[in-house]
Amino acid sequence: MTVQPGTIVALSTEDCFAGKVRGLNDLPSQVCTFPFLNPVTGPVAVEGAQPGDTLAVHFVDIVPARDWAVSATFPQFGALTTTTHTAMLHEPLEERVWVYDIDVTAGVCRFRARNSEFTIELPLDPMHGTVGVAPAANEVIMSITPSAHGGNMDTPELRVGTTAYFGVNVPGAMLSIGDGHARQGEGEVCGTAVEAAMNTVVVVDLIKGCAPPSPRLESDDFLITTGSARPLEDAYRMSQLDLVTWAGSLLELDRLDAYQLVSQTGLAPAGNVVDTNYTMVGKLAKSLFGGRQAYDGMHDRLAAVGAEYLRVR
Repeated sequence: MTVQPGTIVALSTEDCFAGKVRGLNDLPSQVCTFPFLNPVTGPVAVEGAQPGDTLAVHFVDIVPARDWAVSATFPQFGALTTTTHTAMLHEPLEERVWVYDIDVTAGVCRFRARNSEFTIELPLDPMHGTVGVAPAANEVIMSITPSAHGGNMDTPELRVGTTAYFGVNVPGAMLSIGDGHARQGEGEVCGTAVEAAMNTVVVVDLIKGCAPPSPRLESDDFLITTGSARPLEDAYRMSQLDLVTWAGSLLELDRLDAYQLVSQTGLAPAGNVVDTNYTMVGKLAKSLFGGRQAYDGMHDRLAAVGAEYLRVR
């Protein structure tokens, strides 16, 4: 579809296994069709978006669409197993599926160990692992790959209340969203989160010019940058460089003063350390900025639109 800036868009997304992993015996290698994993919903074109602009996407609501979700380990994927790129003599980890009960009303998902009686309720923290716009130069990139266009960044920061900013590469921007997670630890170390189909509401808007080098995020409390690359150190450097640049611009600091401030106050959680590119995140508390607003207060305006939508829905 094509929408005007300022439009509220309600959409549904399938889980990363395309809904085909439903039980403990549904091994991904047997029920999924490779490489057709990690489906996304879209693209949504935004009228007037042109290369060099910035697309703002505010997450109003993310709700699991089913009362179950799944996670899995499977051969040659994940941070703690042999892979095609990290070749080892030992055998890959066992392929195994976990099924989580989802209770939206109670706000929990229930983990059950496969080889013991251990169970625990974990708080729901719904987010989208894959959010992005079309890449530049007509490049075709698998949805599992994070890069400057966004994609499969797998950062838990992409939750309700967050505004994401993407540099526009093609007319209309072409926003796509998928890979819902009922919750995920930082790094997504086994390669999968609590993978869930989602019903999601976003509000999209447009900022002329000002395209960031990589996706930026903003919550009520933090300004957040991302970097996606291999090795992990380069992803870290990318996110930190943009954090220094963004902070320096907002505070009118020279580069080394901004570098010093970020060095003493920044946070650096991992997005993912399992995908074709790794993603690192940089965070600075907005309390440091003395009321200075990014993008002329776009986050607050979109948050207000989202709050009104939820109030009258």
